[in-house]
Amino acid sequence: MRRRPAGLLGVLLLALMVACSGGSAAPAVPSGTIRFASYDFPENQILVELYAEAARRSGLPVSVQHGIGTREVVAPALQQGVVDVVVDYLGTALLFARPSFPELPATPDQMQSVLTRTLGGRGVLVLDRAAAEDQNGFAVTSGFAARTGVARLSDLASLAPGLTFGGPPECPSRPLCLLGLEKLYGLHFKDVQSMPTRAATVEALQSGQIDVGLLETTDARLGVAPVVLLADDRGLQPHENVVPMVRTEIAQQWGDRLTGALDAVSARLTTADLISMNHAVEIDDLTPAQAAARWWKNA
Repeated sequence: MRRRPAGLLGVLLLALMVACSGGSAAPAVPSGTIRFASYDFPENQILVELYAEAARRSGLPVSVQHGIGTREVVAPALQQGVVDVVVDYLGTALLFARPSFPELPATPDQMQSVLTRTLGGRGVLVLDRAAAEDQNGFAVTSGFAARTGVARLSDLASLAPGLTFGGPPECPSRPLCLLGLEKLYGLHFKDVQSMPTRAATVEALQSGQIDVGLLETTDARLGVAPVVLLADDRGLQPHENVVPMVRTEIAQQWGDRLTGALDAVSARLTTADLISMNHAVEIDDLTPAQAAARWWKNA
């Protein structure tokens, strides 16, 4: 996993502290409020709203701050007490916490056990994981698949030197993105372009700007745009169950009123729910809070 330089990380954490404590970037958060923070993409913002509402329904004081940044910013913020609750994804969280881990465990139970032990020593409690799962996926247009006969990532090996890949800015340095495609599949693309959003990725695929693009497996556009995911036939992607993580101090302070409320959401959350809520935000233009409210209404 990419690590930001220490000086830059310090600046980013300082900015986050200002935002969470009443600087110009966000309203003041009253003392004792449980601070939920999301990563910088819509699905995670939906999930944070979902779990934050569970805490509210348990009568707890809650604040939500969205789009804090990438994992390089948010994970240290949780461990350093700048935020209190983060909703993560099992495999990616474990790879980030243990970047030198020789090989990820095979099952979600084993993965969660290692993650729990690792983060427990850093003041973070890993709660129950959900059945809901969202992995990295790699997409091509339906037309490209039909013309080339490509259905699996391994099918791209002979084609990649003539293709353009598109993904988020951090993709080239991530083991589950471009690094993994190069190492496990031997895919070396002619060109790599940075995509600011998944919507931009789909547009770039359809316009021919890129040939292969990163899209998560729960992306709502997969159901409405002429793009298809290629099978991860060599198993690059680990299990990516949704898993909330709470600062141990906060979990001890609020006890089961907090952890029980969050675990109850995880017990009900499905992958189909993720796809539906993503559709509500990305296609129907609801806000993450509105999509989460719809889930609660129908739950």
